[in-house]
Parts: sequence; structure tokens; C-alpha cells
Amino acid sequence: MSAGKRGALIIFEGCDRSGKTTQSRLLVELLKSKGIPALPMNFPERSSSIGQVINSYLTNSKDLKDEVIHLMFSANRWEHMNQMKQKLLEGHTLVVDRYSFSGVAYSSAKGLDFDWCYAPERGLIKPDAVFYLRAPPNDLTNRGQYGEERYEKVEFQSRVAKVFDRLCANEASYWHQFDASQPVDELHARIASITEELLPTVATQPLDTLS
Repeated sequence: MSAGKRGALIIFEGCDRSGKTTQSRLLVELLKSKGIPALPMNFPERSSSIGQVINSYLTNSKDLKDEVIHLMFSANRWEHMNQMKQKLLEGHTLVVDRYSFSGVAYSSAKGLDFDWCYAPERGLIKPDAVFYLRAPPNDLTNRGQYGEERYEKVEFQSRVAKVFDRLCANEASYWHQFDASQPVDELHARIASITEELLPTVATQPLDTLS
């Protein structure tokens, strides 16, 4: 990759079990097969000390006040920012399963103020594209292992979906909404097509931040 060409920051968002993990993996595999440096990531990144506390919370072994866990999720993204920036500037495309928008959606769905939830995300690297996999939460309950983690409850996921819809409307310039119930290969083909157009476009653009 020639000097000065950066990679893209691509985010997958959506309710639990909407297919984000599968689609992000397929996209990374496709990019690598074309010789494009691509790295998978996901948040929460559970290996750091902050990530381990989040993991204990998500697996129901630890209780924390809603505001505290929200700020910990945000801190977990901030602690990886320098590394992400470095990788992007070196020309790697980062394909990330969940980002700031999940933090806002899940905490807002619990009743916390939307703007308060968004505030600690300002200044993080802005994605070049967000692929939002949207499906009625009732359709997701029959997917593997549903209900094992704290937030996998249909009524709660319905509230989460409403916040994602709001974010999608607010950030329409770089969000791409898909019906998550379509066949995996069709969805992958549409995502791949958008990504292939995106990469050369952003390669010479400076990194932006969420505002």
C-alpha cells in the first residue's frame, strides 16, 4: 500500500444475534482474499482490565450502576483508539463488530439520557461506514445461544432497535441499513459491493472524529 493511503473504519451495528459477527468475518475474509490488509475487532474488547470488568457484568456475575457500566464501555473504546488510529494510517482496514452506537443504544434503552450517553463518544474516530443489520427482535430469539447474556431479552432489544433507528436517521450520510433476515450470502454481496466502492474513496481522506 503506497504511503499516505489509509484504511477504512467499518462498523457493524444492530441488535443481539442480528448477524453482525458472521457478516464482519465474511467481509474480513473477502478483503484478505483480495490482498487488502484487513483486521477484525470487536467491542467490548474483553481482554483488557476494563474489558474483564465489562465481561463480568455482561455474563451476569457482577452488578454495576447503569452510568458506571456505560462509561466503562466508552473507556474500553478510548483505550484502543491510538492503536486503531495507527493501524488505519498504516493502511489496514478495520472491521469492527459494535462501536460507540451500541453503547448509546443499549444505555438509552435502559432510560439514560441520549445526549449524556453520546457525550463520552465524541472525539473517537468516526467510522467511514456503519452497516446496520436491522431485524425485528422477535425474529432473533430463535438464533443460537440467544438469552445467555444480560441484554438478550426481546422487550429490551425492541427499545435498543428504536435507538439504533434514531442513530441511523441522525447519521444517514455514512450509515447503510440492511434487512438482517435476508440470506447471508445476499447480505454479504451487498456489503462487499459498498465496501469495494468505499476503500479507494477514503484512502486519501483524513481521519475524522465523532462530534
